[in-house]
Parts: sequence; structure tokens; C-alpha cells
Amino acid sequence: IGKSTLLLQVSGALSAQNQKVLYVSGEESLSQTKMRAERLGIRSPELLVLAETNAQLIAEHIEREKPKIVIVDSIQTMYQEEVASSPGSVAQVRECTALFMNIAKTKGIAIFLVGHVTKEGNIAGPKLLEHMVDVVLYFEGDRHHAFRILRAVKNRFGSTNEIGLFEMKETGLEEVPNPSKVFLEERAHGASGSIVIASMEGTRPVLVELQALIAPTSFVTPRRMATGVDHHRVALIMAVLEKRVGLLLQNQDAYINVAGGVKLNEPALDLGIAISIASSFRDKPTSPYDVVMGEIGLTGEVRGISRVEERVQEAQKLGFKRAIIPAKNCEGWNRPPGIEVIGVSTVSEALDLAMGRESDW
Repeated sequence: IGKSTLLLQVSGALSAQNQKVLYVSGEESLSQTKMRAERLGIRSPELLVLAETNAQLIAEHIEREKPKIVIVDSIQTMYQEEVASSPGSVAQVRECTALFMNIAKTKGIAIFLVGHVTKEGNIAGPKLLEHMVDVVLYFEGDRHHAFRILRAVKNRFGSTNEIGLFEMKETGLEEVPNPSKVFLEERAHGASGSIVIASMEGTRPVLVELQALIAPTSFVTPRRMATGVDHHRVALIMAVLEKRVGLLLQNQDAYINVAGGVKLNEPALDLGIAISIASSFRDKPTSPYDVVMGEIGLTGEVRGISRVEERVQEAQKLGFKRAIIPAKNCEGWNRPPGIEVIGVSTVSEALDLAMGRESDW
């Protein structure tokens, strides 16, 4: 997905600052690594490349070359001769990681270990691996989309509230300075079932388009499919819409999608999911200049969320004219000029604002 590309680019940037970097490749030959480095435009005498899988020999090279940064690609290919199991096994991964950790701590060297992930998206191998290291970074993305997200899930010495968004191009990964603009570029205006939601990725507000398609089903059990959001949460919100708003959704298939391939998971998405479902069900388009955010409770109330000010400011920068937020979040902060902020207490109020009065839909 680009882990090796990202770390090779990092190696090139650090070596360009006269810091000696040792890039250990256990999966590719020297010529293959050189080809990628040339494609990325990396050429530095401070960047050393070693094709080796024997962890003890790698430790000897580190002792001799004394680099500032070491990158091991990947930990699942490394082995120690005294451990009687194949590379990638639990024992080998644990022992090799322990060896590199000892080098990092005693020599003051920053060591990056590239790890494979399972089909579920977890780091392959023992969970002990995550407990041993100081920082765990996940590099996420869909093979069908060009965007990649670098997300911190553990940081022993700092915050995990930051993400980096990158775009995969021919010359490598390039930072995306304005993720919201990218995710909204292809949004269709005047289409039912579409709404823009404001989500927080760490400390960064991100605006994305949420799409819903509600269609009658001929089966006894309707389908509930969600991409980019928790499908259990979608089912819960549909139940609230049936009970509290009166939308008959029990004979409807529901398909929810977050455009752009990004995955979101926070309660503030609830209001956007509810409005997009109602919009598609009634075939009533929402305003292209609305952004919504808010958590929905089981009684149909809209509950307060965190960091509303940053979300609204991001929407105002991108030209949105109206923000629908929980009524609880309306006080205690300065609203940016040029955007109308409206607080709602219930789902019904939010639907009336987003789609007009109930008599219209």
C-alpha cells in the first residue's frame, strides 16, 4: 500500500540533511530498491542500502556504520539463527524485534520496523510486538483510491491525535494539504441522499461527502451495507428514524458510502447519516451549501459533540453557507463570519432544516 515507498522517501529526506540512514531490505534486492529510489528521485551518499534478512548480520552492520536512522523492511522477513523456527513466526518476530529494540535504546538510534497487516487490518504477528515498540503507525488506504492516511495508534512519548493524508503519484507519495477540498471535488449538486459531514481526524477537521441510497427490497430481510462507517451504527440510526420520525424503512435496502474511500468512526457522523437516509428515502435533495454534525440518541435527541468550532471554521473556509449542529454546542465560542450556524435538539428539527418542512417531503 506504500509503506516502503513512504519510508524510502523519508530516508531520502533525512539523508539529504546529512544524516546517515541505513535502509535494510529483506523483501527486495539491491537493484529493485535502487530502481524505486531512482523513480522517487533519491540520490544521496548518506543513504546506505543493505539486502539482508539475518538480524545478527544487520546488527553488525549497524555497529560498523553507526547510522542515525535504520529502516527494516520488513520485520516478518527477519530471522535469528539460534531461534528454531521460520521467518515470520511468532518466536522470530519477537526475538528480532527485541534485538532491534535493544540496539535502538543502547545506541540512541531511531529504528523503523515495517510490518505486514492481516485482512482485518491489524499488524500481523503477536500483539506483543505492539507492546514492545514506542510508536505504532498505521498506513491505511484502499487499493482502488490514490489516497493514503498515516495514523498514529500508539505513541509512548507524544500525542496520537494527528493524521497525515498523502496521494500516491508516479513520483511517490505527496502530502495533501487540504483533504476536505479533495474529498468534495466530485460532489454532485442537487442529488438526493447526499450530505456533507464534518469529522475530526485527530486534531484536523475533515469534510467529506456522505451518500445514501434507499431502495425497496423484494426480500424478507432488507440489506444494510455501509462503506467507510460502522454498519451497526447505520442500523441503529435507521431504527431511530422509524420509531421517532415515522419513516417506514423496514422494507427498504440501505447502502451508505463515504465518498473518497476514507474510513470514519465517531458519533458526530450520526446526524449526517440520518439526513442522507431520509433524503434518499423521500428523494428530496439537500442544499449543497449545508454541512451537518451531531450525535443521535435512541430517543431521537441530538447530543453535543466535541471541537465544533474547528469543524465550522473548516466549513466556512470551503464556502459552506450553513452549519447544522447540536443545540448544546451553540454557546461559548465565536462563530466565523459568512456561515449561518443553527442548533437543533431533535432529528426531526434537523430533517426540517435540511429538507424543508415535513409536509414538503
